[in-house]
Amino acid sequence: MNIIKNIITLILALFLVSAWAASPAVDNYNTMKMLKGDWKLAPANKQEGGATKKGPASKLLGTNKTAMSFKVIGKGSTVQENLLPGTGKEMATMYHCDKFKNCTQLQAKHYCAKKNQPELLLDAAASSDDRTISLICDKRTPLCNSNEGHVHGITHKLSKDNNHLTTTYAIFKGGKFKKNTIYHFVRK
Repeated sequence: MNIIKNIITLILALFLVSAWAASPAVDNYNTMKMLKGDWKLAPANKQEGGATKKGPASKLLGTNKTAMSFKVIGKGSTVQENLLPGTGKEMATMYHCDKFKNCTQLQAKHYCAKKNQPELLLDAAASSDDRTISLICDKRTPLCNSNEGHVHGITHKLSKDNNHLTTTYAIFKGGKFKKNTIYHFVRK
């Protein structure tokens, strides 16, 4: 009787592990963990838009200073992103699964220089490949439905060689899209 009980327990455990591993949220979370480490801004001729032309990011161009860092914390349960560390506009985003042991949704909370904290959810349609992670503002939250200026989406696109990263922050104001802030990074 114990042998049958052990076999059933083993089959159930294998089923749960395979179901967890097959989740798109898990795949995206594992890609987030691949970003671990320090990143510097790519050269000025590789940048686009105004984000690196003025302000704290412009002072990091052409240097080997860290412009973005990722670390895995909480025994692997959270990825912490720090954008523009050590500057007056340093921001952090915390990425995690809704339920770590049964991950069905990748979530994030962005601690912004705009002095607000938008909550974001994986946009599965925009995260259709294993190198792109796209999150969109959680419309169930008041900030994402407000006229207040906020980060409404974050997209990370990792190169095949794992050494180049393009990160886009979609900015909303007045309830409408205002602009994309785009950064191009190189792994240090």
